[in-house]
Amino acid sequence: MGYAVKPADAAFRNQFNVRKHIMAGNLIARSVHDLTAGAWFGGSLMGAIGLNGAAAESIDPAERTRLSSAGWMKWAPIQTAAFVSHLVADLAIAWENKERIAKQDGVARDTAIKTAVTVAGAAVTLYAGVLGKKVEKLADQGARGATEPSPDASDELKAAQQQLKMLQWAIPAFAGLVIILGAKHGEMQRPKNVFAGLKS
Repeated sequence: MGYAVKPADAAFRNQFNVRKHIMAGNLIARSVHDLTAGAWFGGSLMGAIGLNGAAAESIDPAERTRLSSAGWMKWAPIQTAAFVSHLVADLAIAWENKERIAKQDGVARDTAIKTAVTVAGAAVTLYAGVLGKKVEKLADQGARGATEPSPDASDELKAAQQQLKMLQWAIPAFAGLVIILGAKHGEMQRPKNVFAGLKS
C-alpha cells in the first residue's frame, strides 16, 4: 500500500517550499545589496588613500592629476554597475518586506532615511566624477597632488581640486552610513524587535 499524503502534510510542504523560495530570493538580494555597498565604500576609500596618494608621488606634476583621473575612470564603470545593482537589490528587499515596512514601528522611517542617504551619496559620487573629468582635461597645468592644486594653476582647476579634496572623504562616509543603516535594518528583523515594533 502507498502512503497517502494527509492534507496537513501537503499544506506544510507547500508552505515550506514557498518559504524556501522566498529565503533564496532574499539571500541573493541581500548578498548583492551588501557586496555592492562594500564595493562602493572600499573602492572610494582605496581611491582616496591609495590611488590619489600614489599619484601624488609622481615626479612629473602633470602626471599626478592624469594618473589619478585615469585610475578613477577605470573604476567608474564598476562603480556604476555596483550602484545599479544596489538599487535593484534594495527594491527587491523592500518588496519582500513591504508588510513589515508598513506595520513595524520605525521601519518605514529608517527605509526612507536609507534611501535618501543612498541617493545623496550617489549624486555626490556622480558629481565627483564630473569634477574628475574636468581635472583630467586640465592635467597639463600640473598639480601638487591629485586634489592639491599648484599655486600657479588656473582658478577652474583649483576649484575642481579643492572640491574633490572634500568629496573624496564624503563619498566613503556616505557609503559607510548606507552599510550601517543596512545593518540596522537587519537588526530590526530579529523576532524580538519585530514583535516589539508590532506591539507599539
